Amino acid sequence: MKKYFPTIAKTALVLVYLVIVAGALVRMTGSGMGCPDWPKCFGYYIPPTDLKELTWEPNRAFEKGQVIIKDESLLVAKDNFTTETSFDASHWEKYTKHDYALFNPLHTWIEYINRLCGALAGMACFFMAIASFKFWKQNKKITLLSWLVVFMMGFQAWLGAKVVYSVLNPIKITVHMVMALVIVAVILYIIQLARPKLATVKYNSTFRNVLLFSLLLTLVQVAIGTQVRQFVDEQVKNGLTASIVWLQNPSITFYVHRSFSILVLLVNLYLYVRNTKFGLGFSKINWVVAIIGIEILTGMAMAYLDFPIGSQAIHLVLASILFGIQFYMILEAKKPSPANS
Repeated sequence: MKKYFPTIAKTALVLVYLVIVAGALVRMTGSGMGCPDWPKCFGYYIPPTDLKELTWEPNRAFEKGQVIIKDESLLVAKDNFTTETSFDASHWEKYTKHDYALFNPLHTWIEYINRLCGALAGMACFFMAIASFKFWKQNKKITLLSWLVVFMMGFQAWLGAKVVYSVLNPIKITVHMVMALVIVAVILYIIQLARPKLATVKYNSTFRNVLLFSLLLTLVQVAIGTQVRQFVDEQVKNGLTASIVWLQNPSITFYVHRSFSILVLLVNLYLYVRNTKFGLGFSKINWVVAIIGIEILTGMAMAYLDFPIGSQAIHLVLASILFGIQFYMILEAKKPSPANS
């Protein structure tokens, strides 16, 4: 099991990134409330595909917890029963977490797939934690961190429920996204700990310190980016669908996000030049610069071309990949211990 542990951990990492991709798709399509309850979807483990399934009708069997939409409200079945010829309110109670009562089958299934990806990633992380017991005598940190990931995945699921119950509160969405990146970082650290120690890069304190600053900038950019998107969503709700309109009076976060992108680029170009000049061996910095370039292009496309299809998902997923690469570079850039020097 120990021999296969790095592969297990990498699989967990890929699946966590798959959740981020699914979450980006949810955000891009506006499907965040596709399932208004949690962990089920309209009270079902497999969500409905037609509004008829959420509509009261006579002589129909309902199970406790199943949901219908009636008079623009969500009603939850209080017990198992079969409806009669007329509606009996005693079998139902109003859903009290929120008052969002719309059904869009496409949104519902996109959100449901997002939840399935989360469950799959959770199982992979749990399997990684079980496998990590093989390292208990050799390196307890691997085992402890692996189980920390399991608890963080549980916390992330709880956050997802809070996002739904709040009807997509922007602060909760931001915390949810940042938490996903924290999970990515911990899994990357686990992978680095489980790998054979091969010195492929040279330690350089200035490079590592600037890299830490660059990682912080990326994290701030992701957080601000979710707030910018929330501002755009509000404009769309108000009927301002064209960038030429909503950019006439953007929020301050838009300007901060745009300015930070220039700073992020310049900082990482400095890292690229320093790596090349001193031959430090950080080949991943090439990917970092390339991703930042694409991030800027997709950001410009969203701002001035009215969100071309897929641009937002690409922008968000690349930001999370950028964070992962930068964090792993920091792990590689740490000062070697005397025993390994």
